[in-house]
Amino acid sequence: MNFSIILIIIVCIIAFFLTIREVNRSDSDYDKSSKKNVTRLSLIYIVVTVASLIALAAYIVSIT
Repeated sequence: MNFSIILIIIVCIIAFFLTIREVNRSDSDYDKSSKKNVTRLSLIYIVVTVASLIALAAYIVSIT
């Protein structure tokens, strides 16, 4: 179980950094809306992280 949790955390971190790398690529049309996109994407990551931690806590409580 510990391996799967660590694997999920590593995948999320890699996905986060790859997404940020893609956001930093310059495109003339994309620059206009990049701040909105980064804000939305950051909000999605925050919501998913909080939801994942709540689900993990619920799972841990249910098995103890």
